[in-house]
Amino acid sequence: MTGSSHKTPRPRKRARGFQGHVSEIDLRLLRVFHTVAEQGGFSAAEITLGKSKSSISLDISALETRLGLTICLRGRSGFALTDEGREVLEATRSLFINLEHFRQQINQASGVLSGTFTLYVPDNIQTHGETPLVKAIHTFTQSHPGVFMHLHSASTKEVEVAVMNGQATAGIALYAQGRAPQGCRPLVAEASYLFCGARHPLFDVPEEEITLDVLASQSMVSVGEVATSDMWESIRHHFTYRAKADKLDARALLILSGSYIGFLPEVFAAPLVAQGSCAGLRSTTCA
Repeated sequence: MTGSSHKTPRPRKRARGFQGHVSEIDLRLLRVFHTVAEQGGFSAAEITLGKSKSSISLDISALETRLGLTICLRGRSGFALTDEGREVLEATRSLFINLEHFRQQINQASGVLSGTFTLYVPDNIQTHGETPLVKAIHTFTQSHPGVFMHLHSASTKEVEVAVMNGQATAGIALYAQGRAPQGCRPLVAEASYLFCGARHPLFDVPEEEITLDVLASQSMVSVGEVATSDMWESIRHHFTYRAKADKLDARALLILSGSYIGFLPEVFAAPLVAQGSCAGLRSTTCA
């Protein structure tokens, strides 16, 4: 129609989608994207990837060009995945799981166990002494030297989630007796005993003189809800909690300061007792 200023709108350019085969370069870019997404941003992924933010940004841009999608937003408002980015992340996780299964099946066909064994353990786990876990890791790695061990420290809830979504090959978590979720298998029970540091007023007091009333008057490091025993359940509410530590090393540090009494696993505390840094107070236990 002549003489009209009306213009026919141009059709929107549609995303062309992924073209061609998945190459080694694509896998490398997807691994970078996966790490950035799991870490929650470029800055957080720098150490894990051993790359600068500018280098990571170039990789993400190259992946977006390759996929024909915008997969993440970055700028002053911070890092965030787009809707398409979340779908790519789920597809990437599935791809890596399938690749790992492929490698494991090929190695099984050749009679060699390999791949990655990702074990999630609680961040409060016993690390000192000849523990059952230390023995188990030694036995497994000696029997299967081709397996790459990835030990990941996490909270009990994170351990559960990692096992359920397939991030972890196996997971170990701390639970009170009878409180483990369905599907868990008990491995070992651990008893903790009450200790004080060498600077504490009770350090040189004979054990027979340390009554529950004496203990209740002391400042104590709080005990997690997973700790339980018949004796402990009846007396735990009588103590005065004035400090908290989420990990064993931090709890030991508070006890060694001489300002607090607190529970430690016997094997963990044994070297400290041997060197005279701390002492057991009485046979009060929490499992």
